[in-house]
Amino acid sequence: MFSNLGLKLIALSRAQKKALMLLADFILIPLALWGAWALRLGELWPTHLASSILLFPLLVFGSMIFFVRLGLYRAVIHFMGIKAIRTIALGVCVSSWLLFSLAFILRIESFPRSVPFIYSLLLFICVGGSRWTVRTLYHHLRFKQHAKHPVIIYGAGEAGFQLAKSLIAGEDFFPSAFLDDDKALHNCIVHDIKVYPPEQLASVIAITKAKRVLLAVPSATQEERKKILDKLDGHSLRVQTIPSLEAIVSDKARLNQLQDVAVEDLLGRDPVPPREELFSACIKEKNVLVTGAGGSIGSELCRQIVRAKPNVLVLYELTELALYTIDQELHELLKELDSASIQVIPVLGSVCDRQRLNEVFIKYDINTVYHAAAYKHVPLVEGNVFQGIKNNIFGTKILAESAEQAGVKNFVLISTDKAVRPTNVMGATKRTAELILQAMAAKESKTVFSMVRFGNVLGSSGSVVPLFKKQIASGGPLTVTHKDITRYFMTIPEAAQLVIQAGAMGIGGDVFVLDMGSSVKVLDMARRMVWLSGKTIKDAEHPNGDIEISVVGLRPGEKLYEELLVGDNVQQTKHPKIMQAHEVFLSLNVLEEKLSKFALLEVENDCLAARNMLQEIVSGFTPNSPIVDSLYNPTKEVA
Repeated sequence: MFSNLGLKLIALSRAQKKALMLLADFILIPLALWGAWALRLGELWPTHLASSILLFPLLVFGSMIFFVRLGLYRAVIHFMGIKAIRTIALGVCVSSWLLFSLAFILRIESFPRSVPFIYSLLLFICVGGSRWTVRTLYHHLRFKQHAKHPVIIYGAGEAGFQLAKSLIAGEDFFPSAFLDDDKALHNCIVHDIKVYPPEQLASVIAITKAKRVLLAVPSATQEERKKILDKLDGHSLRVQTIPSLEAIVSDKARLNQLQDVAVEDLLGRDPVPPREELFSACIKEKNVLVTGAGGSIGSELCRQIVRAKPNVLVLYELTELALYTIDQELHELLKELDSASIQVIPVLGSVCDRQRLNEVFIKYDINTVYHAAAYKHVPLVEGNVFQGIKNNIFGTKILAESAEQAGVKNFVLISTDKAVRPTNVMGATKRTAELILQAMAAKESKTVFSMVRFGNVLGSSGSVVPLFKKQIASGGPLTVTHKDITRYFMTIPEAAQLVIQAGAMGIGGDVFVLDMGSSVKVLDMARRMVWLSGKTIKDAEHPNGDIEISVVGLRPGEKLYEELLVGDNVQQTKHPKIMQAHEVFLSLNVLEEKLSKFALLEVENDCLAARNMLQEIVSGFTPNSPIVDSLYNPTKEVA
């Protein structure tokens, strides 16, 4: 019955609600005056009250005129905050002053001078309390009506407070508890919500039945966010976050726009801001070419190159859709940056097409090349040996020779950690590409050839992260190739920034290695992604869990762990995240002699002989699987 009455009140029109507030104050003002007089004299029907009856209607009408003028009836009660309370306090003070004035004007005998003060206190309690009661009733009934889901907010600061207010006014979630690392806030009440220490998370979940945690720490660093996620680890809570402080300040996002936690938060890496002198050295007011411009790394390089203001940026890409996508995106970015003077030229082409490359270099007078085009997916290259050799090795050789012939100043190869002591064809072809550039640099070329080696980037094509997200969305299982497999991870923007800066430090034949931090166990990453999505892991100990993690075995050519250096001969550069390796290489003559044999082997599709040749070229190449190329016919060799 009480709930039904409350719902009927909520359903009233705005005009009807105003009329009810006026009626309530019409009753509460004389009631407060009678209460003040009675409390002061200690009598239920105080002396001289009957002779002062005129005071009551005058005070009511006078006070309500002031209340209307102050806007007390314009406030929406369920949004009532500090400003509304201040308005009520001001209205009460005016009403108290009016009471004192009327008592003086009407010459009321034996009017206690303390009555206006008692009256003001009672009126504030009556008027403010009535509105606060209605506000509380409204939110209680709305919570029940919409079955709002309880959530825990991590961070009881200003952002957390504002988020709680926003959620209370919304229809989906109800903030049931705060967590905060600040010991001074523990057990305090913020916006009627208790603040708990993170160590009590298990008991908070049991009390609130919450299945979601919202991170309200927009100014936290990546390292700080990782520490928070470590505390939430294993609780099967879906973790979401409010936008970054930068996005909120720049009006790119609102505080209540919840986002899923980015996987990069699991790494705890705080990117080092780029050094302007390195970042712009090979780009600003220069003509730049990016191969593989539509790929994960290539497209991010293009975005950052545009921000460094080149004269011309040539997008060289083999895949039509990828080229169209990045071209459209960059033109939109140019409008945002108000940089219409920058020419962005999309060119369809293969890095194996020498004639087309020569035409591009001559027409656009290229100064800097970032070579990101490559076949990088280990199992696919393992199954297409000669395509990997042709694209990764000979594509790099043809591109480098064309660049040198055209007088390009800087040439930067995007390499991989899989080039170090490779166990697969992809890694061996990338190391061979490095050897080509080292050999060309050794003959005192006018082009500065350098290469930048790093591990996996989050979100790239072939990365485990998008795969895991897709598998979680479909209910699993998550497929991990080995329980002990580890990988280095870095965000795509950070990798692209460091590639550009490393390339600016090259003097010829340099092998730069990016600081990837600590390697990450892929199984642990899979578990965390399941937990952060609010699901539980299904295994022998937890047969009723939501998502299973299946260990499927290493794929052809896959390593348990990756390395970034061939040896220990490494030195620090002037950038804290970039190191320089010194590694042995073959002379150009020896290298070309060996490379020349691949053409004949390709005619016979002799994948085994081609892989053996790669072993001769690349020191430490140890294949760990049989030939899996679908077009390879081993019976030909036997015959």
